Amino acid sequence: MSSRTAAQSQVDPRGLRFAAGVTTVVLALTLVLNSPWPLAVQAVVFAISVAFGVQASPYGQLFKRLIRPRLDPPKETEDATPPRFAQLVGLVFAVIGLIGYLAGAEVLGVVATGFALVAAFVNAAVGLCLGCEAYLLIQRIRTPSTATTT
Repeated sequence: MSSRTAAQSQVDPRGLRFAAGVTTVVLALTLVLNSPWPLAVQAVVFAISVAFGVQASPYGQLFKRLIRPRLDPPKETEDATPPRFAQLVGLVFAVIGLIGYLAGAEVLGVVATGFALVAAFVNAAVGLCLGCEAYLLIQRIRTPSTATTT
């Protein structure tokens, strides 16, 4: 792996929390306005993050260009893979929510949006990424420990 690729695979956790905060606002707008359109915008943001990485998303670009230059360097960075997986989970919930809203199954739209909103809010408020934790759990299940107990 080149140093450029290694650097791109690391993200500033403050940027992730910023993106989660913006996502929280967009998803809350979806519920307050009872409209699928903010959710559709969020689905596009999730899709960009999944396809091109969290740094390439509109929220990642906002953080990089407007906020990051005003901050000290991060004390630590994080692997970008778990947040990217979390964006995939968010995309799934957004698509389910859109299907619900657009098919007239408003309860489905509200519930799916609500689940995504809770996850985004928890990440923004306390830095706990539920999708990242799910990714790590899946990795542990897929790669069992070689340690044996006696």
